[in-house]
Amino acid sequence: MNRDYLPPSIGPELGRQALDAAADRNLYARGTRAPTLFEIDGIPVASLVEQFGSPLFVFSEHGLREKARRMREAFRSRYEDTNFAWSYKTNYLNAVCQVFHQEGWTAEVVSDFEYEKARKLGIPGKDIIFNGPYKSRSILELAISEGALIQIDNWDELGLIEELTRHLRKPLDIGIRVWLDAGIRPVWSKFGFAIESGEAGRAAERILKNPHLRLHTFHTHIGTYILDPNAYSVAATKLVALREQIFVEHQHLVPCLNLGGGFPSQSLLHGMEGPAERTIPPIEAYADAITEVLNRLPPKKRPQLRFESGRHLVDNAGYLLTSVVAIKGVRDPLTLNSNLTGRDYKEQTLLGEDARASYVLDAGINLLYTAAWYQIDALPSRSINAPLSTARLYGPLCMAIDVVRYSIDLPPLNVGEVITLYPVGAYNLSQSMQFISYRPAVVMIGANGKPEIIRTREVLDDVQRPERLPAHLNKMP
Repeated sequence: MNRDYLPPSIGPELGRQALDAAADRNLYARGTRAPTLFEIDGIPVASLVEQFGSPLFVFSEHGLREKARRMREAFRSRYEDTNFAWSYKTNYLNAVCQVFHQEGWTAEVVSDFEYEKARKLGIPGKDIIFNGPYKSRSILELAISEGALIQIDNWDELGLIEELTRHLRKPLDIGIRVWLDAGIRPVWSKFGFAIESGEAGRAAERILKNPHLRLHTFHTHIGTYILDPNAYSVAATKLVALREQIFVEHQHLVPCLNLGGGFPSQSLLHGMEGPAERTIPPIEAYADAITEVLNRLPPKKRPQLRFESGRHLVDNAGYLLTSVVAIKGVRDPLTLNSNLTGRDYKEQTLLGEDARASYVLDAGINLLYTAAWYQIDALPSRSINAPLSTARLYGPLCMAIDVVRYSIDLPPLNVGEVITLYPVGAYNLSQSMQFISYRPAVVMIGANGKPEIIRTREVLDDVQRPERLPAHLNKMP
């Protein structure tokens, strides 16, 4: 046999590989119309960009309040003694936080910055839940003096709190965070004390022996974007068992159980099949799973139930409006006025990766931290009557990794086209970077239908204000 023999191969003229090849040969395989988003809360997307510029973050006050009210009803209709705190790290824009505070949410913070921000917004210390694996000595001193509920994460923190509370005449209510296996992966063992090894029980015993401390809460946060409501049933069952163990051994009934957050928004991870409404369980399913465990307890032994939600509440209320600034990856830019036949149009998409249409947007991954995990949808602001094909969305950064979507079905777009990236309300603002370009303005469409700026577009002074130039460098050569 000739060792130089090479088997036949399929050339690029027959389309892409495997499952995509058949779709590539069919002009309408990916549909005839792309989903669009003409307006947000009655305000045309195009007019928002015209008034406030591009790119532009937009939040819906109506969307925020609707999510908060549905979650509150889901839990309190099943378990009346339920309280909620807003997770500041998810989005700490003042206007967003204040919407939830008006809806009755207290504050959950994980740093001195977030604690100070909550206090600046008028939230008293007694209404702040303080989480996180590191809390500085100075912020702990303040939080203790103001009566915040500190949820202790580790033995070193417990020792520091014991030191800082020695002078107290009245015991300080505190909580402890625990980690447990709820049947999902990964297990978040970075945070808190382990239940299964008995570590959480030992931490509780140490607190109960301290006359300056009162054990108020057992807290766990099992992960993020949890798609299985039953995992919360397992977590609640284990917290109830720990609480009963402490009661039997020490005659102390811990008043509160906190199940954290982690409820998903209606967004999809890369590789997941949609639509999200069919894939993501409703919040009522999570409420059923948790409250069924607590409602089995005798009425006098039922604890207060608490949550610290973030993503579920804010993600779907956030939009990022962006514009196409350049077209790449096709021999001739495709426009609605092109004279290409349907066959010619499709043939341009058959030549492999380099021939796919690619669009450069004026918003990149410095604004879209979650794009690495989630399928952020891209919705044209007008109806485009043309077949869809696979495209790629690049950001404007001078970095090869600046890809908003590697593959998404879109109609042919023109330079200047306004696209809405959605949902983007969770974490993208709080983790956005000033990198290469300024961060954009943020607008909230109020309950009255009026759009108002809630964060101005950055300017040079915003970026350079913290800098200091040594005197010997303050001269041009």
